[in-house]
Formats: sequence, C-alpha cells, structure tokens
Amino acid sequence: MPSLHPGLALLPLLLVGVALAEAPAGQPRADPAGPEAADSADGPVRTYEVTLRPTGNGDLDTAIENVSALRRLRDRVPTSAEGLVARALQDLEQLRTALRSEGYYDGRPVVTLAGEPPDAPNLALRLAARGEEPVPVVVGAEAGPLYRISTATIRPTVPETDIAEAGEVAGLGPGDAARAAAVNATQETLLTRLREAGHPFASIPRRDITVDHDSRTMEVVYRVEPGPRARFAQPAVEGSDNVDPELLRRASGVLAGEPYDPRELDRVRRDVLALGVFGTVRARTGERLDPEGRLPVTFLVAERPFRAIGATAAYETRYGPTIRAYWEHRNIFGGAERLRIEGEISRTAQPGVSGTGARLSANLRQPWFAGLNATAVTEVAILRERLLAYDRDAVTAGFSLERKLNPRLTVSAGVAGDIGRTTEIDRKIDYSLVSLPLGARYDTTDSLLDPTRGYRANLVAAPTLSLGDASSTFVRLRGTGSTYFDLWGDKGSVIALRAGLGSLAGAEAGQVPPHLRFYAGGGGSVRGYDFQTVGPRRPDRSPRGGLSLAEGSIELRQRITGPYGVAVFVDAGSVGEGAGLNLGELRIGAGVGVRYATALGPIRADVALPFSKVPGSSGYGLYVGIGQAF
Repeated sequence: MPSLHPGLALLPLLLVGVALAEAPAGQPRADPAGPEAADSADGPVRTYEVTLRPTGNGDLDTAIENVSALRRLRDRVPTSAEGLVARALQDLEQLRTALRSEGYYDGRPVVTLAGEPPDAPNLALRLAARGEEPVPVVVGAEAGPLYRISTATIRPTVPETDIAEAGEVAGLGPGDAARAAAVNATQETLLTRLREAGHPFASIPRRDITVDHDSRTMEVVYRVEPGPRARFAQPAVEGSDNVDPELLRRASGVLAGEPYDPRELDRVRRDVLALGVFGTVRARTGERLDPEGRLPVTFLVAERPFRAIGATAAYETRYGPTIRAYWEHRNIFGGAERLRIEGEISRTAQPGVSGTGARLSANLRQPWFAGLNATAVTEVAILRERLLAYDRDAVTAGFSLERKLNPRLTVSAGVAGDIGRTTEIDRKIDYSLVSLPLGARYDTTDSLLDPTRGYRANLVAAPTLSLGDASSTFVRLRGTGSTYFDLWGDKGSVIALRAGLGSLAGAEAGQVPPHLRFYAGGGGSVRGYDFQTVGPRRPDRSPRGGLSLAEGSIELRQRITGPYGVAVFVDAGSVGEGAGLNLGELRIGAGVGVRYATALGPIRADVALPFSKVPGSSGYGLYVGIGQAF
C-alpha cells in the first residue's frame, strides 16, 4: 500500500532530525544531544578502526561516509565501550536517512562492532574486555531496489491561485531516481522562477510525497504560494561613515521602482561594491512590503582602507625588467573618487638600445560624474621610452566617460592629447596629436587574472588629428578577443584562445608617429620573438612598424597538484605595411610554462622558441610576471 511522507525523508541530510534508537535492555540509547553527549559514559577509552563497506553506488557511499558518526568522530572524540555502542546505534538511524535520501526506501543499514550488531545484549561489556586491541567496525548498507519518480507536479496552496509563472516541473520526471537532491533542486528552480518574475515572498510551504512500496515509486506534489508581485523601494545604505550619502543614494537608487528581481538586486550590489570604497556589501530585503506596496532594501556596507600602496615586477629577455609602484586613495574627495599615482621604470636589454625608460602618471576616476550614471576618467602622464624601434619623450593627457550598460558591457568616449618627440634611426619627429577614442569592453569571464571560462572582447577606435606644418587625419582601430574553455568543469584543464586585429587607415606609415604604428613580438604578443621584432624592418634590420596587425594564440593550462600547474602554447602574428590584413610574414612561436597559484593570481614563467629565427634576435624568450599571458 502507498504511504504518505510529508517531505521529511527528502529534506537535506544536515536538516534531518536525529531519531532515537530503540536499544534492548542493558544497552545504551543514542543521546538526543548528539554522539558527543553519548560519549560521556564513564569507562576507559575504547579505540576502534572503521571500514566503510561499498554498496556499489558511489553517491550512496559518499552519503553514508558523510553521516557516519563512527567515522567522523573516531580520531576527534575519544570514547568508551558504551560510547562506541551509542555511536553505532546513532549510525543506524543516520544510515537509514542516507538510504532514503538516495532513493533506497527498502535499504537496510549495516553496522557491526567486532562482528556483532550494536543492539546485541551486553555488547559493551564484551568490547570493554577486548584489551588494547582496536575494535573492528564495519559501516555500510544493503541498498536494495532503487525507487523512482512516478509523477512530479505543482499545485497552488490556495485553490485557483495563478501559478503559471512557476512554469513546468523541470529536472524531475517519471523514471528519475527518487533522490532528495533532485527533489530539492526542482523546488529551488520553481522558487527561482517565481522570484525572477517579481514575487519576492514566493514559497513552497509543503510537499506532498507519496511512496508506493509495491511499485517502488514516489509521487511528488509541490504546493506553491507565489505571494504578491512587488517593486523595489528606494534602497537604504548602512555602515558608511566617510562616503557621500548622496553618491550612495544615486548608486543604489537605480533599483527604485524597478520590478523585483534577485538578479537586479545582485547587480546593483556589485555596482556598489565596484565603487572601490567598501570591502563587503550585503543586500537585505524586508520581510513585508511597505505601505506603498514596495519592497524595502538595505545595503549593509563595510568600508575598506582608503589608502593603498603596491608594486609589481615583470621580466622578458631582451625587453628586460619592468618595475611598477603606485600609491592610491580610493575616497580622495569623499565621493568614492580614486586617485592613483603610478611610476614605472624599465630597462631594455636589446642590443643597440641604451638608456632607461620611465613613466609617471596620475589617474583620477570619479563615479557618477556630474550626477550621471557614468565614471569620469582623467589621466596625465610624463613618459620616456627607449626601445629598439624608436625613442620617445612625451606628455599625454586624456579625459573620458565610461558607462556600464550591463554587468558585462562597458562603453567609453573621450578626448586625448599627446605632445612629444620621437627619434628613429633615420629621423626625428616633433608631433602634437588630438584624438577622440571610442571604446567598448565585453567580459563574461570568471576571473580577471586567471580566467577559466567565458570570453572577452575589447575594441578601440581613435580618430586622430596630427597638428603641425603637415597636418593629417587618420583612424587607429584595435580589437582583441579571447575565450576560455574549462574542459572537465573543475578548472584543472583550460583551453585559452586569443585573437587580435589592428589597422591604421587614412595615412601612410611615414605620416604616423612610430609609437602609434603596430608591432608584434614579446610577451602578450608572439612569444619566442624579441619585443617589436615581428613586422616591417629598416635596412639596418631595426623594426619600422606597420599599418596592420594580426595575432593569435592557443594555450593549454593544466593544473598538476595544489597550486602548481603548467602551460603549453603556440603564438602567431603578422604586421603588414598597408592598412589591410596581411598574413604574408606570419611568425609563429611555441613554448611551455609553469604556473604557481596565489591569492593575487598565478605567478607565470614561460619559455618560448621561434619557428623561424629573426636575424639579430636572441632565438628564445623568457617571460615572468603575475597573471596569465591573456
């Protein structure tokens, strides 16, 4: 005959109450306070060894291992002979729960102490008399037949209530195993649908579960209460003492009046966190609607230290070492404005290049600039570059507005100026440039420095006016994209692909300052080739740069053990003299690397060799830095 189970048998294991074991006379009962309390029985410590007997079902074996107090407390909590019997009785009930959670309603738990069942008369006395020899304990189960789902349906708790937005039952259907995890997951899916449809108080107050032991099937009925549909009230922000409240009202207020959706709530929470002044941001919703029928929301924030200093270092053969240091204030004027002052020193190791490169810059980011949902970025820099292709001394300045259209897409527009002098082997150029850079970034990856899935795309178009005696106008386009595949879903084996394209349209190469031309070679480009050595060259074999660029990489990143990993990669790139794509001078390099994972990102060391050696280059490349190559 079918029997009615009000859902208790299918609650998560950690939420199931511990049943008391009925023990025969003279035997200890499982203590309702838990196995640790039961172990308080007087008597000498009784050591034991646990053997987990396989059932043939890996999920069931894992569930048994997780609930067994005999296994869990063996080394952590010493026990007496009577305490050992109490633990065994406790395990009998826990194993029954584990069997039912995996769909084995006819299963029988198996626990033996020195070959005897724990309810054997006077067992504790015999165990105490065994001397110092550990008691052999066996924990397992006889699974029996697997019960399966016959039907899974949803019905309103209150008749005639519209529950269409809950959709159909998904992930649980006729013939599926009657496992607690699947029943619970289906319930969460139904609740998620209702909440994303605007019902913040959606609930499933009960499930009607009928187990038919004759047919070995289970029927599940989810009783649904969608609750009222709601919109967000104006959020409150609590926990901030030093950040402008008006800024926080604007940043969080984009929720106000919007239909309730937990995804939107989390998006705004992350936007408040992205202001950079808080270490944590938590969202708390009200337990009832306000008098206007809106859902109260409070963001609980904790301010982080506003000042920070840091340094990074990188090294490439021939290009040489680079050291960067910065000082940063994340709330310089009280409105989450971030001022970052950064210095960089580099020393090129390429033959024929002397001198040290340097850069000093100041970058100011102002969120919600002028009351707009956009971030103003102002940057000024003084720089000195000493490279094989050219020398450059310049002052640059720029102002742009960035707007995050959604969590993945950011667009920007601005104006930039660049005044300086470049020196090539055959000439010097004093230049003055004004450009209007337009950009877009799209990112679905799961990590900035060590992505394992998703993809990225970045596009910048910069119409540029060159001022001076022979003024000219040209457009510089640069696009990059990368994608990442987690092969087995555990982040242990990742395939990473990268592609990049560039073009300079509207001018000849001689009309474009050399620092704006395209080059390839080196870290982040074509490893194995010296920095800037892929592309058109002058008669003395020094790089001249070109008007088009094509690059690509494929890399396998494999975790070995713990924080250690390796990488195998192939890079390719070509620079053309015209603005159109030209793969006639394609250069390919390949290599291997090691990775060491840290909290900041992986420490990377790569060695690469070129497929065709460029005259005058080293014939190999060594690259050390923090973060993946792309």
